[in-house]
Amino acid sequence: MSKKILIDLAKFRESAKNGCYNYGECTYDFHPNNIGMKDIVEQAMLRFACRRCEEAPCITVCPAEALERDEEGIIQRATNLCIGCQSCVAACPFGTLSNRIITAKKSICDLCDFNNDSNPLKCMKTAPEGAVIFTEQEANEAERIYALNDKVLVKEFIWDDFKRNE
Repeated sequence: MSKKILIDLAKFRESAKNGCYNYGECTYDFHPNNIGMKDIVEQAMLRFACRRCEEAPCITVCPAEALERDEEGIIQRATNLCIGCQSCVAACPFGTLSNRIITAKKSICDLCDFNNDSNPLKCMKTAPEGAVIFTEQEANEAERIYALNDKVLVKEFIWDDFKRNE
């Protein structure tokens, strides 16, 4: 098995103070004040927590046309178009989009090129306890663990799971 990063979105939400998330510190060389994990959390929230409204008000209200659906129906944000007005945050009827995540400033996570011998990354040490860890497990829907990409797993309650259980 190969080592992956596991992000537990509930631990980020539980530790938020005054609506502010602690994403942990980042060591991204070319952008020293970067909060790289913020980008990963945004991707995870749009992929897993978003309720995928048929007539998505967040897309409709965006004055910069920075939000669109991809081929899987997942909302994507073009940060080069986003002006950070947060109209999408205000328009989301479910509070999925957060004004602490959707900002005009782009953060980048390069996953620090970790490998199976890597020690914990700086974001793992400085984010809320247990919010970002290394794991060797695979995606497992029964445990609410889903693959964001080949290096990152996300633990989250998926809206589609709630719909199926109604």
